[in-house]
Amino acid sequence: MSDDVWKRDEIESPCIKICVIHPEARICTGCLRSIDEIGGWSRMTSEERRAIMAELPTRTGQITKRRGGRAARMSRK
Repeated sequence: MSDDVWKRDEIESPCIKICVIHPEARICTGCLRSIDEIGGWSRMTSEERRAIMAELPTRTGQITKRRGGRAARMSRK
């Protein structure tokens, strides 16, 4: 299956098709955009998109990994 529908001449979307909204940071864990940015992407100017793209790398710190789970319990034994 081809993704030609996602290809356009303007700045491409940073979407990596892992669409999960972080419950606390309220940004997508895949592309790091907010819901508003994702929804408005097709209506944004190139300048607006470029500004968001430049900011995305700074957002990785907003998503924290879980510290619990089985791996954490096993390491305590």
